[in-house]
Amino acid sequence: MNRRRLIASSFALAGAGAAGKALADIPARSLSLLNLHTGEKLSATYWEGGAYVSDALQALNHLLRDFRTGESHTMAPQLLDLVNLLGRKLETRQTVQIISGYRSPQTNAALHERSSGVATRSLHMQGQAMDIRIPGVELSRVRDAALDMKLGGVGYYPGSDFVHVDIGRVRRW
Repeated sequence: MNRRRLIASSFALAGAGAAGKALADIPARSLSLLNLHTGEKLSATYWEGGAYVSDALQALNHLLRDFRTGESHTMAPQLLDLVNLLGRKLETRQTVQIISGYRSPQTNAALHERSSGVATRSLHMQGQAMDIRIPGVELSRVRDAALDMKLGGVGYYPGSDFVHVDIGRVRRW
C-alpha cells in the first residue's frame, strides 16, 4: 500500500468507525499553524464533507509561502494530512510552529550554499516538506511519532529546535 493511500485509509478508519458510514460523515481535517518568520497564524479546516476545501488550501499555501521572496506555491494536501495525523498521534491540538514550508529555488540555492544540510533538490521546493515544532511536545517525541508513521522523510534538528517532515520516500537523518 502506498503512503498516500495509507494516509487516506488512516483517516477513513479513524473517522468512519462502522463500515458503510458515508464519506461526508468522516470528521473534518483542520490545522492551526503559526509562521514564525511572518508572525501570521491560521486555523483552517482544509478537508470536510469528503473533499479538500479550496479556499482553505489557498490560505494555507499563502501562510506556508517562502517568507524571503513572498512566493507562494501549492502545498501537497498529503503533507497537510501528514501534519494533521501527526498532531492526532501526539494527542495535541497545539498550534504547529512553521520554521519553513515552501522554499523557492532561489532561496533553496542560497541556503544550500551556506549549509550542507540543505538538499539541492529539497522537497520544500515542491511544496512537499515542512520544518516544524509543536509547543509543549518534546522535539524527540515529534520525531519519534513521525518516524513511527512511516509516511515520508523525517529529519531531526535538535540544535535548531525543529523536525523536518516530508511526503517523499521513507528515510531519516
